Amino acid sequence: MTDAITSLPPIAILGAGSMGGAILHGLVAAGLSAGGVTATNRSIAKAAELADLEGVTSVALEVNPNGNIEAAASAEVVLIGVKPAMVPDLLDEIAPHLRDGAVVVSLAAGVTLDTFARHLGEGVATLRSMPNTPSLVGKGVTGLAAGPAASADDVAVVRALFETVGAVLEVPEEQIDALSTISGSGPAYVFLLVEEFTKSAVRMGFDDAQARLLAEQTFIGATTLLAASDVDPAELRRRVTSPKGTTERAVAVLQEARLDDTFTEAAEAALARAKELAEGR
Repeated sequence: MTDAITSLPPIAILGAGSMGGAILHGLVAAGLSAGGVTATNRSIAKAAELADLEGVTSVALEVNPNGNIEAAASAEVVLIGVKPAMVPDLLDEIAPHLRDGAVVVSLAAGVTLDTFARHLGEGVATLRSMPNTPSLVGKGVTGLAAGPAASADDVAVVRALFETVGAVLEVPEEQIDALSTISGSGPAYVFLLVEEFTKSAVRMGFDDAQARLLAEQTFIGATTLLAASDVDPAELRRRVTSPKGTTERAVAVLQEARLDDTFTEAAEAALARAKELAEGR
């Protein structure tokens, strides 16, 4: 966490679903919810799941239709966690009620800072974020792009907020979509590899439970080793790959399959779709 930040101002999370909820739990776990956090959800059931968190006021919109307005009016940092198609209407709803100097942060994929400026006014400090699902376990990566009205202090506060659920990378907005193809979509690539590796283990004669244990724990162990190491993945791979050994033979097959091209094509396909979403397609 940023050394200068030991507490956070009042925060509102409008749409505290999977990602908003993950950030909320990160704030509580880090002891940074003392300034007060108001979280809104549509249903009573969803709101009830967050009601017992320390420092959190959980609001069900089906009980209090003005919950988003009240939450935004009470906060200095407002996170927008609703679905992308719902963002413009929500911004119009809260715009007249924002505090002077409030910072508004997007969690919505494909919604640009220009959209926020059109609905809130160009003088409102805005940031666009791109968290990923490992944020749910405090191991996320969040891309952060600041709008023109956001000050260095605004960015520092928002960075500290996201650092409660993992690492933060500050980028210009034009890189946010590209970042999403790596850290945003990347967990799905890893899960696919584990899925296929598990199937290979089953074909080798292991039962489903054994195959899952072998595949999943191998990936978990390898990534833990990577995190604890001071060398890059290529060097770690070389250390496992003994000359003329079994791993060398297997890696040769993977390299012959041109995984470099495959991953690049996958990332480019994700980027093309991100641009379509930004255009409303």
